[in-house]
Amino acid sequence: MLRRAGDKGKATASYPDPHDLWEQGGDPAPEYSADSFAEDPPPKVPTERRSGRGAATNRSGRFERQAREQVDDGWGALETQEALAPVRTEITLERPKTIITRNDSPDIPFDRSINPYRGCEHGCVYCYARPTHAFMGLSPGLDFETRLFVKEGAAALLEHEISAPNYTPKVIAIGTNTDPYQPVERRHRIMREVLEVLAKANHPVGITTKSALCARDIDLLAPMAAKGLARVALSITTFDRRLARGMEPRASTPERRLEAIRQLSAAGIPTTVMVAPIIPGVTDSEIETILERAHEAGARDAGYVMLRLPLEVQDIFGEWLLENAPDKYRRVMNLMRSMREGKVYDATWGNRMTGTGPYAGITGRRFELAAQRLGFNETRTRLRTDLFTRPVRPGGQMSLF
Repeated sequence: MLRRAGDKGKATASYPDPHDLWEQGGDPAPEYSADSFAEDPPPKVPTERRSGRGAATNRSGRFERQAREQVDDGWGALETQEALAPVRTEITLERPKTIITRNDSPDIPFDRSINPYRGCEHGCVYCYARPTHAFMGLSPGLDFETRLFVKEGAAALLEHEISAPNYTPKVIAIGTNTDPYQPVERRHRIMREVLEVLAKANHPVGITTKSALCARDIDLLAPMAAKGLARVALSITTFDRRLARGMEPRASTPERRLEAIRQLSAAGIPTTVMVAPIIPGVTDSEIETILERAHEAGARDAGYVMLRLPLEVQDIFGEWLLENAPDKYRRVMNLMRSMREGKVYDATWGNRMTGTGPYAGITGRRFELAAQRLGFNETRTRLRTDLFTRPVRPGGQMSLF
């Protein structure tokens, strides 16, 4: 279903971009009791309605005054054809006023980013960006992966913003909140259009994705990389296809991501593998395997991020664990608390990506030793800004030099 922002009953484009608010701290994580949650899990959306989705529930966002959930009233209301219909993806076309988001977070290596879409159809159950959907008045659960916003005109906005006389070029990060190559990109091609603007202006870009669709844009990325203007990072969580299918239901399979690394590297595009997220007690045994196979495919840089469970993601991930791996639930949550000073999540700058404590230290050291042994991160790719050519605004004067 396709709608435009501003249609009756739909969110409008006047909301701020949640990425900026979220990366600078957002709301503090609520107190959370894993034990009580396991004993009294919330009601779920029927399995047949959420096939191919990550979240099991669709509770109202944290800013809503009223919480809504479906209950059986005894009259068969939940057995009607409409109530049992599969949850479908609904797209809203949004016309934002700006496209570049700024941040001053001290523990991320960029100060600006672009997110072509709000929400993400990949449906990764652990996605730390899920709580941003609450800024739209929607649920971080199923709404996050089924009610998507496409930023129409993003490329034109970008060209306008980087053509400003006072604009100073620095690397623009894309894919830091939601994936720019999620399935809707095949149809809407917002990411493709943004790349075309950046390529024309010789503007540096760093991309992070879980999708093999990024290989579609090799014709743009390879010439940019040859000038020192582009790099791509693909994140791989596990090579267990069944596990990946459950945690990342609509992302490319791990093997296809590996193939994308191979294609990008062969085209001369600096490629990074992100072991992200590392899920304690579930995927931590695969760190060395992921690094080895990615290096064989051509990746030469590597990084990792420990599982982050801010705000509503704690419940969403907990629900998934109880449904898919109940025997691991308490162990995973205890390991999470061991890295977050007794809490399931701690948003402290510098610690939120890696955690602290013995388990976090051992895991980080395993990654470092494997990366060093394989030859990762020996020479960091530094993108250039000196080639930037400022776009000429309509009616403006072209440079003589």
